[in-house]
Amino acid sequence: MARRPFPDPVEFARLKLVEGVRGIFNDRANGEQPVPISDNALFERDTPIRMVHADVVSMMVGGMAALLLQMLHPHALRGVLDHSNFRTDMHGRLRRTARFIAVTTYGDREDAEAAIARVNAIHAKVSGTLPDGTPYSAQDPATLAWVHLTEARMFLAAYLAHVRPDMPPAEQDEYYRQFALIARKLGCDPVPETVADAESLFRQMRGNLRTGSEAREVAQLILKGNSGGAVGAIQPALANAAISLLPPFARTMLGIEPPGLAALPARLATNALGGTLRWAFRQQRS
Repeated sequence: MARRPFPDPVEFARLKLVEGVRGIFNDRANGEQPVPISDNALFERDTPIRMVHADVVSMMVGGMAALLLQMLHPHALRGVLDHSNFRTDMHGRLRRTARFIAVTTYGDREDAEAAIARVNAIHAKVSGTLPDGTPYSAQDPATLAWVHLTEARMFLAAYLAHVRPDMPPAEQDEYYRQFALIARKLGCDPVPETVADAESLFRQMRGNLRTGSEAREVAQLILKGNSGGAVGAIQPALANAAISLLPPFARTMLGIEPPGLAALPARLATNALGGTLRWAFRQQRS
């Protein structure tokens, strides 16, 4: 009887790492599988949006920073507090957001359009009033614009900081143009199509931001997380990397101290983790 060959330990470790990461981002208890990459997606292969959104670690860092900025918009904050289980199932909410990004970036365009339609249907049911009596709605184009702007700006910022600092300006502009396609389908207005547009809009919308105890409470929940296992172990490094991306005014409004001496170790740990996952998924840096 022939002996079965021993598995290559390096390849075995690589496959186990891939399996673990996929388990974090897919609800296996409900039969969820990784999003199949399609040649009939909204965006072509090897284009900026597909490169930026492919890097797991920088997307986690950028997503965390985007959420922190979103909590400074009173309408976005109230919608989260009134209409989600964010406090008790932050990981589930983040996983669903990550899946939406994956489907709309890499999935078949019919699946992408269906995912966008589901989000629009959910937004149609999200409305209420702020503590001062001002009405809010998740269908408000300006609120949606702030959510999109923070995501696009922070996803790209994290990619530049931790993956590809030499990304050409033309490709950065193309990233905004591509992401704008999804933003408009979600009802966002205005939508930036270049880096310059994004910076200008960010300055304009800053006047809509407010802070308070609830925003600071949610910010701490985002930074500390409530996940165990591998996610919990890397949470402090990712949180410090996310804080480093925030403009100083946002840190002040949220009562967050700058990372200080923790910034360099967090950056090194984040870069090392990103490199390991790119190796595991056999991705290139660009």
